[in-house]
Amino acid sequence: MIGPGDDPIDGKSNLVRYYQQYYDEQARLRGDGSALEFERTREIILRYLPKPPAGVLDVGGGPGIYSAWLAKLGYTVRLVDIVPKHIEQALALSSAEPQNAFSAEIGDATELHVPDSSQDMVLELGPLYHLIDRTRRIKALSEARRALVNGGCTIAAAITRYASVFTGVIDNALDDVDFKPVFERDLIDGQHLPHIPRDFTTAHFHHPDELKHEMEEAGFANVETLAVEGPFWLLRDLDDRWRDATSRRQLLYALSKIEEEPSLMGASLHFVCVGRKLG
Repeated sequence: MIGPGDDPIDGKSNLVRYYQQYYDEQARLRGDGSALEFERTREIILRYLPKPPAGVLDVGGGPGIYSAWLAKLGYTVRLVDIVPKHIEQALALSSAEPQNAFSAEIGDATELHVPDSSQDMVLELGPLYHLIDRTRRIKALSEARRALVNGGCTIAAAITRYASVFTGVIDNALDDVDFKPVFERDLIDGQHLPHIPRDFTTAHFHHPDELKHEMEEAGFANVETLAVEGPFWLLRDLDDRWRDATSRRQLLYALSKIEEEPSLMGASLHFVCVGRKLG
């Protein structure tokens, strides 16, 4: 819940406190439970990337998992994140392989300190769902567009509006007195305002059509919406299936066939929108 000292619009200090004290994003991205998300996101990024050493700005890049991967591929990567712990983790990753180094610095998605038209791609894989005010999401997307070269693209991630319903059913938590008002509010307007500090922090959960409209308002063209995990994140035996090469191949093939299907988009825990800067 937004508390004393928080940004009145987006609970900035609440966000920092959550990732500093309660949650290890690095462990999540490296864990089995996020393997499908990680692989699919990388697959989508590679579709739109120009050849290295193109410049990539990783906004809200967290502990640097994607930045480190891109740097190893030869890209020139600059990570920006608002959480000090994430910057420390990212710099440690970069220092561990100096031949594949990338930069990392504290920064805010709504005010990027980078020159105009300086980046070939801007990733926004985390910040938008931590900006609960629509105006600030548009500002963050406009900043991403400003940083892009003409013809460059931004890939922005969202959490589905229905995430709390799915997890509430899985965890048998829909009758919980603390959780019930949270998921009911999520369904009304996507404003996720948790009552318990260790719960997922202040966030906005997008309707499947919403992020595309926001990107278009920020000036992006040819916006595409793609499911990341599709409905398969709900499989109870997903980790076991992922470890099996045949099952993993089938999962990825199935996702490639349904990734743009509108009727299934809300069932994907994450989806991304890809938009280009033209003109």
